[in-house]
Amino acid sequence: MSRDEFDDAVRDALDEIPAELAAMMDNVVVLVEDEPPPGDEDLLGLYEGVPLTERTDSWAAGSLPDRITIFRNPTLEICDTRDDVVEEVAITVVHEIAHHFGIDDDRLHALGWA
Repeated sequence: MSRDEFDDAVRDALDEIPAELAAMMDNVVVLVEDEPPPGDEDLLGLYEGVPLTERTDSWAAGSLPDRITIFRNPTLEICDTRDDVVEEVAITVVHEIAHHFGIDDDRLHALGWA
C-alpha cells in the first residue's frame, strides 16, 4: 500500500469518528510516519500529550498540540490485505483517540480496542 493510500486510510478512519466525539477533541493533531521510535518497532500508533481528563486551567498557556501518530510500516507488516490495513488503521486511530480522552490500555482491552 502506497503512502498516499495509507494516508487516505487514516483520513477515512478519522471521518468515521462520530461528530459529537470529534467536536470534543481539543488541540490534537494526527500524523502519519513510516517508522515508530527506535526500540518500539512493533508500535502501530502513539499518543503524546496531556489527556483531556488531566488538563488543568494552566494547561492551555502555551501548550503545543497533542500528537497522535500512526505508523505505516509496522501496520503493513502485520496485515495481509488492503482490507486488513484499513481495519487495523481504524482500530489504531480509535485506540489513540481514546488515550486523548484519558482512557488507558486496560480499559481499551476490556472494550476490545487493543
